[in-house]
Amino acid sequence: MASLKEKIGYALGDAAAGGITWKIMSIAFPLFFTNVFGLTFADAATLMLIARMFDVVTDPLMGSLADRTQSKWGTYRPWLIFGAIPFGLVFALLLYTPDFGLTGKRIWAYSLYLLMMALYTAVNVPYGSLLGVMTDDDNEKNQFSSFRMVGAYAMGFITLLSFPYLQRLVGGTEQHQYAVLGAFFGVLAAAGTLACGFLTKERLKPVRAEKFEFKQFGDLFKNKPWIILTLIGICTNFFNGFRYAVAGYLLEYCLHGDVTVSGLIINYTVFMTFGELTCMIFGGVSPKFTEIVGSKRKAFMAAALICVVFSVAFFFVPMDPSYIWVMVALVVLTSVGIGLYSPLLWSMYADVADYATEKNGTSSTGLIFSSGTMAQKFGTAISGSLVALFLGLAGASMITDEMGNTMVDPASITDSVLSMVWSLFSLFPAIIAGLIIVLTWIYPIKK
Repeated sequence: MASLKEKIGYALGDAAAGGITWKIMSIAFPLFFTNVFGLTFADAATLMLIARMFDVVTDPLMGSLADRTQSKWGTYRPWLIFGAIPFGLVFALLLYTPDFGLTGKRIWAYSLYLLMMALYTAVNVPYGSLLGVMTDDDNEKNQFSSFRMVGAYAMGFITLLSFPYLQRLVGGTEQHQYAVLGAFFGVLAAAGTLACGFLTKERLKPVRAEKFEFKQFGDLFKNKPWIILTLIGICTNFFNGFRYAVAGYLLEYCLHGDVTVSGLIINYTVFMTFGELTCMIFGGVSPKFTEIVGSKRKAFMAAALICVVFSVAFFFVPMDPSYIWVMVALVVLTSVGIGLYSPLLWSMYADVADYATEKNGTSSTGLIFSSGTMAQKFGTAISGSLVALFLGLAGASMITDEMGNTMVDPASITDSVLSMVWSLFSLFPAIIAGLIIVLTWIYPIKK
């Protein structure tokens, strides 16, 4: 039986990765790269697309490598312990804007973004794989997964809510603000990752494959539950990715900047914070909800249906700051569904890993869970790339000011661009949530 301290320790791992680094990368990076750092929409879109092709290779290789690691710290924990500091450091550097020309900035952004993705893989694939070796009890796996999601959403809530106030506290230019906050949150991410590595335990010994074989990769594509769950994982991250990537543009252009209500500054990070708090609460009750519904599969479909209904409803809200609380309410209601299905996804990956071990005779836990991390990065970054691409297609363009800084041309923000932003936050995610329901319906593991 795992202790409460260990469950909290496991939660700290995703508080660092999901609640800090990934949350900022998902919601702040698209706007940061175009409006602060100075890349064009095309540059930002290309950067994220290249990074995803990179991840297609590195994630499964990392999973296979992690499965074969042997040390006094275990199989997966050493990657967290020794990867924590580089992980936080590169994240901090990625939010720093060097005084280079456009070519130099491209090199800086591309190099550090790819390095950050590699480090995220090196830390997060083993972190996810820990779930498969900490316990063999299915209910306890659900509890660990629930703690993980609560940790991620709780820290996401703190990160997004505090971001605009910390920016004001830091002062100076936006470039200076992002650089200081990058260093601050980088230290927190490193500390959380390190704590997770030291506080968790590996109780189960994986049945190792003695040597690297490409057969393991081939076995994945014969594993129907893995194929469908990977598609579900990509879709869940597409769903979140579109919403987070476009939130900054929605507040900036559709609502004409930050909305202040009774002294509360509602910028794009705070706007999504309401959803983070909801996800944290309903992530905690997800195991009980699953028990009431009767299976993970049925619970997942019910949660995705909630996302469909309230995403569509958001589209019909008038594009006016006076409706901000209606928008917030719909973000909260949509997040009920996200909070309920998020813990289930990782628990279902553990089921697929057990299925693969039983079928093939050797453990491929790291390889299985690497697909979850790849789906996370693929779905989030491709959606961010598509947001930049769609806004460009809708007519948004860049200009260079007298100081040589590249920025969005205000004159290019037409009604077609505003309609595209609104649709990317509502209708596009609703279609994806509908696809999640279909995929979950045909998912063959009936737990």
